[in-house]
Amino acid sequence: MSAFVLIPRNVCIAILVAYRTVVSPLYGDVCRYYPSCSSYTLQAIQQHGAVRGIWMGARRIIRCHPWAAGGVDDIPSPRRTMTTTRLGFVSGAA
Repeated sequence: MSAFVLIPRNVCIAILVAYRTVVSPLYGDVCRYYPSCSSYTLQAIQQHGAVRGIWMGARRIIRCHPWAAGGVDDIPSPRRTMTTTRLGFVSGAA
């Protein structure tokens, strides 16, 4: 997979990593689901791409409300696995 194709995915990952580093610690552990919504979205973008990952993350955030039961909610298995760097950026197919 070309590095050019991975740019949108890695830009979204950079934004989420910054959010998880700066903003998320201010809220503490308040998510009703495991993994947290930001972690779920990050994993979805890493495994499924920017468009589908953002869609999956938005649906997850909509489900996360005070009346939700919560629990473990893992992302669906991807069609193909992606290799990630130590910082979480996608580097290509495994």
